Amino acid sequence: MIDKIKEHINKVNLFKTVDPKEINSFRIKYLGKKGLLNKFFKFFKDVSGKEKKSFGRELNLLKKAVNEKIKTLQALAESFDEASTDLDLHRPGYHSGIGSRHPLSIVKNRIVSIFSQIGFNLSEGPEIEDDWHNFTALNLPEHHPARDMQDTFFLRKNPDILLRTHTSSVQVRYMENNSPPIRILSPGRVFRNESISARSHCIFHQVEGLYINTQVSFADMKQTLLYFTEALFGKSKIRFRPSYFPFTEPSAEVDIYWGLETETDYRITKGTGWLEIMGCGMVDPNVLSNCGIDSKKYSGYAFGMGIERIAMLLYQINDIRTFFENDIRFLKQFSSTV
Repeated sequence: MIDKIKEHINKVNLFKTVDPKEINSFRIKYLGKKGLLNKFFKFFKDVSGKEKKSFGRELNLLKKAVNEKIKTLQALAESFDEASTDLDLHRPGYHSGIGSRHPLSIVKNRIVSIFSQIGFNLSEGPEIEDDWHNFTALNLPEHHPARDMQDTFFLRKNPDILLRTHTSSVQVRYMENNSPPIRILSPGRVFRNESISARSHCIFHQVEGLYINTQVSFADMKQTLLYFTEALFGKSKIRFRPSYFPFTEPSAEVDIYWGLETETDYRITKGTGWLEIMGCGMVDPNVLSNCGIDSKKYSGYAFGMGIERIAMLLYQINDIRTFFENDIRFLKQFSSTV
C-alpha cells in the first residue's frame, strides 16, 4: 500500500493543466468525500504497528503534494485573462528562428582558433588606457610625430587617459607581468577619431599577436603568417613590403595574392591581384626594455590585423558600416555559420 501512495505522489507531481474543470476534477479525485485520501486514511487503522509510521509519513506527503499542486494550478489558471480565453492550448507553437553569430565574432573566433593550434594564448585588457601603455611604452614618447597616425579619443580632458587606439597596449601589460617565452594573441575593440565612411569607422576590432623568446627571427614570423594565411584564406602566396611602425624594426605590410579570376578580384585588388591584410615586424628593443625584458637576450615579432577588413574580404562586404547597423536582414545571412 505504501508503494501505491508513492505512485500517486509521483502522478500528482507530474499533473499539469490550466483548465479549471480539470483542476476541479483533480481536487475531487483526491480531496473529495469519496476521494483517494479518505480511502487511504480509512485503511490506516488496519496497518500493522511496524508500518504505521512509514504509512502515515507517505500519506501526509501525498496530502501536502495534492494541496500544493491545486494552489499552483489555480494560480496559473487565474493568470489567463479574458483576452486569452480564445487561446488554443493544443495548437503547435510558433517556430523560433535559429540565432546567428555576428560576422565579426565568427571571423575573430576563426583567427583565434588558427593561432591557438600553434601555441598562442589569449590575452585581453582594458579599453580605457593610459598614455604609458598605449603610446610611451611602445616607443611613442610625447610629441612623437607617429602619434598623429592615430587620432585619439581622450577622456575627461585628461591627456593621460584615453580610449585605446590598438590592442598593442594589452601586449605591454602582459610583458610587464610575465617573463619570456611569451606567445599571446590579443583581440579587442579599438577607437580612433576618424570620419565614418564605407571604408573606415571610429570603432573597429583588431587581433594582434606577439612572440618573445631567444633567437626569434624574421623568418620565424614569416612562416607563422604563411601558416595563418593558408589556414584562413587558402592562399599560399604572400609578400612583405617594407613599412614603418614605431614599435617594430624592421616593419612590413603583409599582402596575399588574391588572384584575378573574376571581376570582383579586379575590383578589390585594383587590378594587381594583391591584397594587404596586416602589418608586422620584429619588436623594437626599446619596447622590450620599457617592459622590463632584456633586449640583448630576447627578441620577438608582432603582427596585427583589422577584423573588419578580414571579414569584408571573406564575405565580400562593401560597406564597413553594415557591421554596426544591427540590420536583422544582414545578420540572418550568418545563422548557419559557427
